Amino acid sequence: MARHLPVVGQRPADRKTPIFEKIAIVGFGLIGGSLALAIREQWASGLIIAVDRKDVLESAMRVHAADVGGDDLVMAAEADLIILAAPVRQNLAIVETLADHVPGEALVTDVGGTKVATLAASEGLPPRLRFIGGHPLAGAATGGFEAARPDLFAGRPWLITPRADCLPDDLDRLERFVSALGALPHRIDAEPHDRLVAFLSHLPQLTASALMHVVGEHAGIEGLSLAGRGLRDTTRLASSPPDIWRDIIATNESHVRAALDEMIEVLQAFRRDLPDSGSLEQVFDSAARWKNALEKTEN
Repeated sequence: MARHLPVVGQRPADRKTPIFEKIAIVGFGLIGGSLALAIREQWASGLIIAVDRKDVLESAMRVHAADVGGDDLVMAAEADLIILAAPVRQNLAIVETLADHVPGEALVTDVGGTKVATLAASEGLPPRLRFIGGHPLAGAATGGFEAARPDLFAGRPWLITPRADCLPDDLDRLERFVSALGALPHRIDAEPHDRLVAFLSHLPQLTASALMHVVGEHAGIEGLSLAGRGLRDTTRLASSPPDIWRDIIATNESHVRAALDEMIEVLQAFRRDLPDSGSLEQVFDSAARWKNALEKTEN
C-alpha cells in the first residue's frame, strides 16, 4: 500500500508562472533532490510531487523540497511533467509500468547516464505519455538527497535525446524548463550520446575508482596520510556510490568496453616502455594539450 506524506510548511511567494504546474520526481537522490530544490527556487507556486522511500521523503519534506510524496507511482497520476531520477535500470522498470499508474497525459523525461536502453523502453509507452530522454552533466562525488543543492545544474550541459516522434512543442517546453534551472540544453541522438559519455564520464569514473583502490590497498592508512593534493584531486570521483554506476555500466557495456580497451592500451604502452619511457613524452604532451582545451571550455 502506498504511503503518502502530507504537505509540509508554507511555500514562498511565487516569482513566475511555472512551465509545468505539477511535476513528479521519481527518485529523490542527488539529482532528483537537486531538481526539486532548483524548481522550488524558480517556481514557488508549482506543485512538486516526490516518489521515493519514506525515509528519503521525510528528509525532503523537512526542507520543503516537495509538497507531497509517497512510495507509489500513483503519486504521479496527475503530473504534467514526470522526471525519472532513479538509477537507470530502475527507470527502465518504471517505464514498463508507468502507464498503469498515470491515466492522463504527461510529458515524461529522465536524467539517466545512458540513453539507448531507456529510449527503447519508452517506445512501449502509450501516445499520451510522451517521452524525451535527458541527461544533466552535473553531479557530485557523493550521492543521496543529503548532497542535493539547487545550483547543481547552473552552467552545466543538459543533454536532451528526443525520439523521432517527439513533438516540437514538447521539446521546446522541456528545453525552456532546463534553461530556467540554469542548465544549457544540448540535443544529441541516443547512440552518439552513449558513445560520448563512455569517454567523458564513465571511463573517468572507473579509472578514478580503480586508481584509488590500487593506491589504498598498497599504501594503507599510514601511507595515505602522506599523500599530496595530486592524489586527492585525481581521485575525487572515487567516493561515488556503486549502485548508480552499476546500472550505467550495464546499460552501456559496448562503449565502456571500448573506452577501457583504449585506456588499457595506453597503460600497457607505458608499462612496455618503462626502460626508456618511449611513449611517456608523447602521451604527456597530448594530455597537456587536451587538458588546456578542457580548461578553456570553463571560460
